[in-house]
Amino acid sequence: MTNGWIDIKNTDMMLIMGGNPAENHPCGFKWAIEAKIHRNAKTIVVDPRLTRTAANADLYLQIRAGADIAFLGGLINYAIENNRIAHDYLVNYTNAAFIIKDGFKLPEDGLYSGFDTEKKVYDKATWNYEEGGDLSGKPVAGSPPAAQKSAASSTTPPPPPLLPPKTAYDLSLQHPRCVFQLLKKQYSRYTPEMVERITGIPRDQFLKAAELFTSIRKDGDMKKDATIIYAVGWTQHSFGTQIIRTAAMVQLILGNVGRAGGGVNALRGHSNIQGATDMAGIFDNLPGYLKVPNPTDIDLATYLKRITPTAAKPDPWDSFNYYSNTPKFAVSLLKALYGSAATKENDFAFHYLPKIDRNYSWVNIWNDMYEGKVKGIFAFGMNGVMIGPDSAKNIEALKKADWLVVCEIYPDETSEFWRAPGITAEDQKKINTTVYRLPGAGFAEKDGSFTNSARWLQWKQIAVPPPGEARLDQDILATIFLKVRELYQKEGGKFPDPVLNATFPYTTPFSPSLAEVAKEINGKALADLNDPKTNVTIKAGQQLPGFAWLKDDGTTSCGNWIYSGSWTEAGAMLQRRGTEDPSGLGIYPNWAWSWPANRRVLYNRASCNADGKPWDPSRRQVWWDEAKQSWVGNDVPDFKADSAPKEHMGPFIMNPEGVGRLFVPLGGLADGPFPEYYEPIESPIANLLHPSQSTNPVVKKYKTDLDKYGTVDQGFNVICTTYRLTEHYHYWTKNNPMNVQLVPEPFVEVPHELAEHMQLQGGEKVRVTSARSHYIAKAMVTRRIRPMKIDGKEMFQIGIPIHWGFRGISEDEGKTAKTLTNQLTPTVIDPNAFTPEFKGFLVKIEKV
Repeated sequence: MTNGWIDIKNTDMMLIMGGNPAENHPCGFKWAIEAKIHRNAKTIVVDPRLTRTAANADLYLQIRAGADIAFLGGLINYAIENNRIAHDYLVNYTNAAFIIKDGFKLPEDGLYSGFDTEKKVYDKATWNYEEGGDLSGKPVAGSPPAAQKSAASSTTPPPPPLLPPKTAYDLSLQHPRCVFQLLKKQYSRYTPEMVERITGIPRDQFLKAAELFTSIRKDGDMKKDATIIYAVGWTQHSFGTQIIRTAAMVQLILGNVGRAGGGVNALRGHSNIQGATDMAGIFDNLPGYLKVPNPTDIDLATYLKRITPTAAKPDPWDSFNYYSNTPKFAVSLLKALYGSAATKENDFAFHYLPKIDRNYSWVNIWNDMYEGKVKGIFAFGMNGVMIGPDSAKNIEALKKADWLVVCEIYPDETSEFWRAPGITAEDQKKINTTVYRLPGAGFAEKDGSFTNSARWLQWKQIAVPPPGEARLDQDILATIFLKVRELYQKEGGKFPDPVLNATFPYTTPFSPSLAEVAKEINGKALADLNDPKTNVTIKAGQQLPGFAWLKDDGTTSCGNWIYSGSWTEAGAMLQRRGTEDPSGLGIYPNWAWSWPANRRVLYNRASCNADGKPWDPSRRQVWWDEAKQSWVGNDVPDFKADSAPKEHMGPFIMNPEGVGRLFVPLGGLADGPFPEYYEPIESPIANLLHPSQSTNPVVKKYKTDLDKYGTVDQGFNVICTTYRLTEHYHYWTKNNPMNVQLVPEPFVEVPHELAEHMQLQGGEKVRVTSARSHYIAKAMVTRRIRPMKIDGKEMFQIGIPIHWGFRGISEDEGKTAKTLTNQLTPTVIDPNAFTPEFKGFLVKIEKV
């Protein structure tokens, strides 16, 4: 979230898409209700199903699963055409005025400039800003010709293109190659008529939603704001990243980012998903979203040069470019990982870090296991068989593994993959995978912190000890690590240094205190540090007060720079429980701790105009104090504290431009600098914008014998999506009698009209079949999903909850066919975040 749960109460308008907070985040949804009650906030819900969230909406629109970019693109077009934009915000706080290089092409045919048809990747050289100065009102000319390479250097691969330090710009927004004009042209195709044909939302209903949402900018009003709320209904597509990008662009155009009640707010589906990604639960990140090295990073200097951005902006403007501090973050992380073994002489042990040479994302790991390249897997709290996609393929992959280690609180489908329906006793004899099952601790059986969707680190205490032989997760991990280290000490190995030199400074090594780990993550001084501005000194060994103290000379240690400040010399900030809220905005500055720097709303400098005065004085977050010559406020200013408004420093301090990106230059995204609408990989129609390029051109399809993709011609003519229920929590609660009693068996949500065509009654069993497998459950005939007109043709959607598998408790017995929802889903992933496409694929449905 750019903002936070409680901040939703401050909004005037909510657009909820790709999420169902009333059912899946019920505690958080109360803040949306607070906004409706106390601010008369309006709610627009766009969803394939009439959910409980939709039932609370002022306006509900049913959309075809996967058509979100068409809807949002139409919203952008409407806002521009009707002058419902935040003009001053757009000019000063986004890259709308930046000029793009001559030669850049929009995807009228479905492809941006630079596409390699053989490799299915883009050369992004034209996705860049033109270098130059102020072109406002000046004649349009092409970019200067590129310098010619000499014959001698022609065989040398060119260096990767960089952002120009001084970008050309046009503050009048009239230059045909300025970002605003390209944006306007890009989404001019997304007319209300086209939105209707693609999404199934009637034109008049779309216009009603567009009018309502953009009404906050009617007649140039800047006091009101709106929030966009989403969840995995957006991320789980082959273009999921670009859906979220489109939402961010809507919010930038309307001037809603950085403001109380505004922002783009992701609802995390688990209590610590945010913490997992913060701490590098993604293959290509290190803690704090630092990039993992690759084989071209021959030394620390090369690595830091590659990952540290340099400012790119109009010359008269200023950019904080806070990621220019990346060397401080990276070296401090290396000191936390390797301690005294990380010295300046050995590049702070940079060579101990793994260098990724391929894509190790979720679906690729399972595909590599199926192809025999991955020999074993540790599954801690991750039920890979149930998660999918294509659960049957994951089961086949585990059959080929040498070993599997599962740490769980219940036997699950992954730890008992060899008992999956259809595997006979004879088949089991042929499975040579050794399975180790380790009883771990449930969330209430261990302490530690959760980082919620709002970026709040909140400490929890142990409620009950782990039962029986169950052990704390950190005990299990520490034991494995220390025993592996012993083996390296005794037997050596190809490269033992990273294992032998990793710091493990815990009082009880085989059972590390999570408080000690949290302090290590926060960071400490390794030598006396002094701030000459304030004359404050931090002694060697003391906890750091925040990431501003980090150094790149080896004198600080920090396990995650964004968490620095969470456990200081003053104590555990994440354990605080202060309930005072002086501003009334729900900031609660003394409750727990939010990254970064206990800041509750990111980019909050944008809550003020160019002169440093709040757009809405009644919701003051931060402001420029002329007397103090400093930014002050109710929240922690997300800005250089002494940068006066006249310096024109951009509020988006993590971008090298200092402004929000409507256009993402160079390699920021794999599939385009603007989002473009593409059909899901399995789609009932060709793309109406460009039929010859229907799907995302850079999306990878897997090619094993089990990777199959369905078409309408094969009889797969029903759109299917998956979702969660309030009464069940993913794959755990089918082990709990109370949850099983609440919803005792699986079902398929079938539109009433489709049921009539099938002569199907509610409660009768149906078989749902995709190109990969089938799923059997009772039909729940409903009017919550209606037939839709997609390009004039009637089409149906169905929905399936994800929770049931072939493992559970006796109360389940006989009530489920033991088929898995994710047996149906395709092995295809978003090219940026590598998330599978769970939320829009083709099936056929029939009576059993």
